[in-house]
This record gives sequence, structure tokens and C-alpha cells, in this order.
Amino acid sequence: MNSLFAFIARQRAFIVFVLLEVLSLWFYFKFNNYPSAIYFHTTNYYVAKGLQLQASITQYLNLGQVNAGLAAENARLNAELTTLKGQQVPTIINYKADSTVAARFQPIVAKVVKNSIVVAQNNYLTLDKGTADGILPGMGVVSPTGVVGIIRGCSEHFSLVTSLLHLDPPMRISSQVKRSGEIGSSRWEGDNTEVVKLFDVSRYKSVKMGDTVVTSQLNSVFPGGIMVGTVKKLGVSSDQTFWDIDLKLATDFRNLSYVYIINNRLQKEQEQLEKTIQAK
Repeated sequence: MNSLFAFIARQRAFIVFVLLEVLSLWFYFKFNNYPSAIYFHTTNYYVAKGLQLQASITQYLNLGQVNAGLAAENARLNAELTTLKGQQVPTIINYKADSTVAARFQPIVAKVVKNSIVVAQNNYLTLDKGTADGILPGMGVVSPTGVVGIIRGCSEHFSLVTSLLHLDPPMRISSQVKRSGEIGSSRWEGDNTEVVKLFDVSRYKSVKMGDTVVTSQLNSVFPGGIMVGTVKKLGVSSDQTFWDIDLKLATDFRNLSYVYIINNRLQKEQEQLEKTIQAK
């Protein structure tokens, strides 16, 4: 305490000067309108800037949670859309899908924790969902923009996905030209991570540049109507029987963060029935 008093005694002139300066500034801004307004607006400006910076930092730190929430909401909306598509009634025949069949595809949100994208190799993804979340080998995986791959193996908390960019064995996706309804098979050839081939479409069927190609209804892994890509190159195959078609992939594999694992709740029942018929 004595040291404090001694310091104040030594610096009393400076302390009195500072107090008088503060008091004079207070009187200046208090009783002069123009300086008072300038001070008010200036302080408000910098306070607002500080609050804006704080809000930006908080928003950035919460981006992961926001993205996860959006992915979950998209999964819910995708499930509803898939159900509605399954219940659509064709105009030619009087048909309506059973509600259980129409709602058989259930998307489960997962985060990509590892992803390989290499030309002329077998590429895989690792997801943060496993058997503890109900994930099983054979389930399809899609992104918000298109097809990604199929679950190859699972641990309790992780899943390994065979990417569409896979060569041995190549992944084949039953596909359909959306405009004309022609069915084919999409497969990666290994030379470009943004392009796949569409095979088995007769050259006598209507296909045009820019046509959209989606998954067909003729599989138990993916719902029909999931984007595969768009026609970017169109020619005739060497045997003159089929189109030679290159598709620009809808999925950007270099920027995958969240994906949807497609759980077909009736997949096992369908595949078991088909195996019994094939065995005969």
C-alpha cells in the first residue's frame, strides 16, 4: 500500500493532467452537438464492425453443424420425394404402388472422412457410419447431385464404399436416358474422373447431346431417377449397333462432404426371390 501511495505521489502531476484531459473531453463532447454526434456515430460504427466480425467468426465455427443439419433435412426431403415418385400412377394402366414398396428407400446421412480420386485405379470412400447405424454391405450411396457408389464393407462405426470410379471389377449402374426412356449401363473406363461411358443403347434409339441420364428402376440398390450424368459426347460404336456415349458425371467426387446411404428395406426380399428363380 505504501508503494502505491509513493507511486501516486511521484506521478501526481501526470495523473492530474490525465484526469483533467478526460474531464475536458467529456465536457467537450457533452455540451457540443456536432462533436457529440460525430463521436456517437463513430463509436457505433466500430461497435457494429466488432459485432459483425464476432458474428462472422461464430457463423464460420458453426458451419459444420449447419451443413450436417442441411444434409439431414435433405435426406428427409429425398425420402419423401422418393416415396411420392413410387406412388405415381402411369397414364396407360391403372396402377398404384403399395405404400410399403413406394417408401422402401430410406436415406441415411453420412460424412465422407476419406476419398480417393485417382485415374486408372480402384477408388474408395470411407464414411463415418457403420453397422451401429444400420449400415450393411450392398447399400447404395448417392450425393446431393448424383450417384456415388455402393457399400463394400462395414465396421461398427465406419463404412467402405466402392466408388463409381472403380475398375476391378467395374461398377455398372443400370441407367436410363430420361427424355426417351432408353435403358443402358453406365461404367467408368478409368481415363477421366469426370466422365463415364453409357453402354447398350441402340443407335436406332433417340439420344441427343445434353440428354440427362438417371438411374433406372431396374435395380434394387438405387431408387430410379438419381442423376448419373449428361451426354457430352455422342458417336456410333465400332460394331455399328450401339451408341458410343460419354457422360459428364453429375457427382463432383473432388468435393464430397456429405452423402446419403440408401437403405432399401425390401432389398433382401427382392434379391432372395430373384435368386430362387435364377437357380431353376
